[in-house]
Amino acid sequence: MTNMTLMSIFVFLFGAIVGSFLNVCIYRLPRDESIVFPASHCPECGTKIRAFDNIPVISYLLLRGRCRSCGTRISWQYPVVEMLSALLTLFLFLKFHFSPTFFVLYLFCMALVVITFIDLEHQIIPDIISLPGIVVGFAVSFFLPWLGWQNSLIGIIAGGGSLLLVAYGYQLLTKKEGMGGGDIKLLAMMGAFLGWKSIPFIIFTSSLFGSVVGLTLMAVRKKDSQLPIPFGPFLAFGAILFIFYGRQLIQWYFSFGGTVGG
Repeated sequence: MTNMTLMSIFVFLFGAIVGSFLNVCIYRLPRDESIVFPASHCPECGTKIRAFDNIPVISYLLLRGRCRSCGTRISWQYPVVEMLSALLTLFLFLKFHFSPTFFVLYLFCMALVVITFIDLEHQIIPDIISLPGIVVGFAVSFFLPWLGWQNSLIGIIAGGGSLLLVAYGYQLLTKKEGMGGGDIKLLAMMGAFLGWKSIPFIIFTSSLFGSVVGLTLMAVRKKDSQLPIPFGPFLAFGAILFIFYGRQLIQWYFSFGGTVGG
């Protein structure tokens, strides 16, 4: 095996281990529980999970998705988060290697994983992640030449401000709240880490995929327009898509538009 292959295996396994910790955050943060103490345990019977039953993905498969002690069904979320974390870690490493950009975007993407699964289950985006995230994103911008503090600052204003205007406009037209403050703070955090140029891309892609998924769910479930669909996961998807393919897609769009217009 080459050094690159060995390193890729290492970062993949490391990402899976981090994913196990992310599951703890996803479960405990909405419940205002410590993410450090007590040690991992079955939420049903309270039995401490032993080390060999806490191996990412593998333990879930060996236990057939059930607690060894009480037999309670374990959510599919656990192996999904662990595998998602592992893949994101690997893909970020392959794109950026062990650079400052890798470590900054790795922290950012892991925060997005936690936010996504909390929003899916509880329809909330915890301020304990998004608000410090804005500060951290702006702070690291001073050390990343491709980002820069001005780009980050404008991203914060553009990200939070754009959704704030949308939410305010929707409320004026419908007299109903259509977007929570959590989404606004989340997009501000994205602007802090990725800069203002990411905001139009993230809003467009998240709205597009959100609309497709929302309309599909309403058609399948035969629900009306009041069906609550969290927007945070779509924003997270748009941000991650921008990290890996944003610039290429933007260039492709403008080249395509130029061809059509010519």
